[in-house]
Amino acid sequence: MDYLIDDGMEITLHFTLKLEDGTVVDSTKEKAPATFQYGDGNLPPGFEHPIKGMAAGQSGTFHITPEHAFGQHNPQNIQTLKRADFGDEAPEIGMVMSFADKAGTELPGVVKTIDGDRVEVDFNHPLAGRTLTFEVEVLNVTPITTH
Repeated sequence: MDYLIDDGMEITLHFTLKLEDGTVVDSTKEKAPATFQYGDGNLPPGFEHPIKGMAAGQSGTFHITPEHAFGQHNPQNIQTLKRADFGDEAPEIGMVMSFADKAGTELPGVVKTIDGDRVEVDFNHPLAGRTLTFEVEVLNVTPITTH
């Protein structure tokens, strides 16, 4: 029986994620394939949607727009902090730093500019605003076994 990717299924697949210019952002090709439950939040919905209905042995290439991937680049997610906010750690341009928001959630930000005492940090996802190519090779689809 060939199972199709849908809710209640566990999926094992290889994937490669590429930028518009073909640069590989992430891939399982050289390592173990990814195994996850459909709908468990491991994949953003925009990546789950196109693979629904695929079976083991199938592969596909999908173009995922920013709305369905990591969102559009939001200028409001760029914030100016004081150098003192960094404590002993000296910020450097391009450095990824983790900050806690009011709720205590860790937010990664990339240092964009440093101007005297002012440090501009971009809290957008690094892939925000990018259309991504999602290449998938489905290895296995099985019903989730609940114990």
